[in-house]
Amino acid sequence: MPPDEHKSPVVGVGVVVWKGNDVLLIRRGKPPRKGSWSLPGGRQNLGETTRETAVREVAEETGTHIQVGTLLDVIDSITQEPGGDLFHYTLVDFDADWVAGDLVAGDDADDAIWADADDLGPYALWSETVRIIALSRSRRTAST
Repeated sequence: MPPDEHKSPVVGVGVVVWKGNDVLLIRRGKPPRKGSWSLPGGRQNLGETTRETAVREVAEETGTHIQVGTLLDVIDSITQEPGGDLFHYTLVDFDADWVAGDLVAGDDADDAIWADADDLGPYALWSETVRIIALSRSRRTAST
């Protein structure tokens, strides 16, 4: 979103969705980071809780339904895109379990896949995304 649209950070919600040892990834269809692999998620709507945002965004981007788990972290994503647009998101990240639905890329996603959490290298994920996935995985392992 161009800086003239919003003069302050936007709240976004990201979700680490698990299905066994696989984690849900989407290929971004819009800036920032268009074409990059990422966690599903998006902008919070007025009057919507962050957990409601998580459920809605995952459904819109992937066609799947989730059970939201724990809050993982809050991250600032500040990106200067080619051409000068500045994007500043305050990202609220949750973990979640897949409940139902077949993957269908939709809304802001060009593609959606279940990726083996032991082999995420081919997706060239943002370092914070890798960290959040690892954090979610370690918390899940510690609770079992």
